[in-house]
Amino acid sequence: MALLHGSSPLLCGHSLGGGVPGRWPRDMSTMSRSSLLGGHGRREAAGRLSSSRRRVTVSSLNVSTSSVEATNSDIKEAETLVGSIGVALDNLPVKPARVQSGIGLISKRELWRGEEILAVPRKSWITVATVKESPIGSAVEGQRPWVCLALFLLWERSNLNSPWKSYFKLLPAELNSTLFWSDEELAELQGTQLLGSTLSFKEFVETEFERVRSEVLVPNMALFDPSVFNLEAFSWAFGILRSRTFPPLTGEDLALVPLADFINHGAAASDARPSWELRKGTGFFGSQDALVVRAQGDFRAGQEVVMDYGAEKGNGQLALEYGFVESAESTAAFLQSQSRDCFTLTLEIPEGDRFADDKVDIADINGFGASVSFDLVCGQGPSEDMLTYLRLMVLDGPDAFLLEALFRDAAWGHISLPVSRENEEGICTAMLDGCRAALEGYGTSVDEDVRLLAAGIDDPRLKVAVVVRLGEKRVLQELQGWFEAHLARLDKLEYYAERRLRDLGLLDDKGFMTPWVFNE
Repeated sequence: MALLHGSSPLLCGHSLGGGVPGRWPRDMSTMSRSSLLGGHGRREAAGRLSSSRRRVTVSSLNVSTSSVEATNSDIKEAETLVGSIGVALDNLPVKPARVQSGIGLISKRELWRGEEILAVPRKSWITVATVKESPIGSAVEGQRPWVCLALFLLWERSNLNSPWKSYFKLLPAELNSTLFWSDEELAELQGTQLLGSTLSFKEFVETEFERVRSEVLVPNMALFDPSVFNLEAFSWAFGILRSRTFPPLTGEDLALVPLADFINHGAAASDARPSWELRKGTGFFGSQDALVVRAQGDFRAGQEVVMDYGAEKGNGQLALEYGFVESAESTAAFLQSQSRDCFTLTLEIPEGDRFADDKVDIADINGFGASVSFDLVCGQGPSEDMLTYLRLMVLDGPDAFLLEALFRDAAWGHISLPVSRENEEGICTAMLDGCRAALEGYGTSVDEDVRLLAAGIDDPRLKVAVVVRLGEKRVLQELQGWFEAHLARLDKLEYYAERRLRDLGLLDDKGFMTPWVFNE
């Protein structure tokens, strides 16, 4: 999900969007790296990563443990967890096991795509209702769901008699999300949208902690030990929630589902259908609500069961939420794939534009607003909505008649096609200037990043940084090439005036004026 200016972030797990958009500022001439938070207040732009794109083969990627090494004790703890949440391990088609990336679930038998593999009852979820029934329930009343759960995680983690003791033992003590990188590690993200979003979220968590500290922690010192409820711990809880919650149990319905969140990321199926679904209980004495997990692909007996954490997520978002990027088994294959390259561009109608009110009105009528974000991916080029919005932004001079009330309802349709050579040249110039400025903001070139990957990178965080910044630059370079080619063919385009004359029968199919015909 793209991020729009001015709104506050609400934790919604895997459904929350990634990188901070690259914003073309009001003069449309340079690229800004503003740190923006929040979710869409308007229609979401086209241009998502396509779930049918050519996929790369990846190993499972793990968020269950901070280490890729899982011990026998960890597996025993996972098996204990299964029993503690009211699920019979013997009846499951999967079981906890050591996998390449740590702890995961492997298939006991052959599984088919869409087959139910887990059903975790509501009583075993960690929800706001769970928090309300706990000793800290009254103290956190009125707080946002994610804050309630974050404080509850810290409370139960320090509780030796917690009913979720096995679950907490298996949660990672350290997280690899970029939120937890050092300043030196973050320096490798120079110029990236990921750096902006990381710093913004760090600032948000710090600000939120100070608010929670003054409203909740300090007034209830008997409950909240400062050595347990500190900024570092609060940040850890925030990271756990971002990396382990999935739709539909997000936002106001936020919930942690032990065991279900042990499924690691991997390219399970080409269509990447959601594998979590809520099953409602029936009747007074019927089964209770359960979170059902279905196989996202076909799996052999003994094979690790994985799921795609989001076909629409670029590597920057994967790095922010989980601390890894998706790359191919070989560097050569990865450099060819570009499957998770993504750049989110935010455009806005300048407040100082003399036609700003008219332009915003037209945008609103068509489901947009004064600001809108577009997710750009390799191989797709700018969407029609993006081109239309760009034409609206730079509309001026003789073309401004399309903003008059007479054209209000039809204006979007008119500008969905080239308006005039001047207008089309204006969007090309603005986009090319923005692309060049953005590319100059990175600390390395595309060729330098390619050479680094080809030589091999041992440090996993450095590899994440290189993959993300390379992906953003590849999208920008492709976008730059698209507008350069578009600029070169402006003389071959048909503009509004020609289309209007043709509609009136004053131009023939070859573009020549038709002769006057007088009826006697």
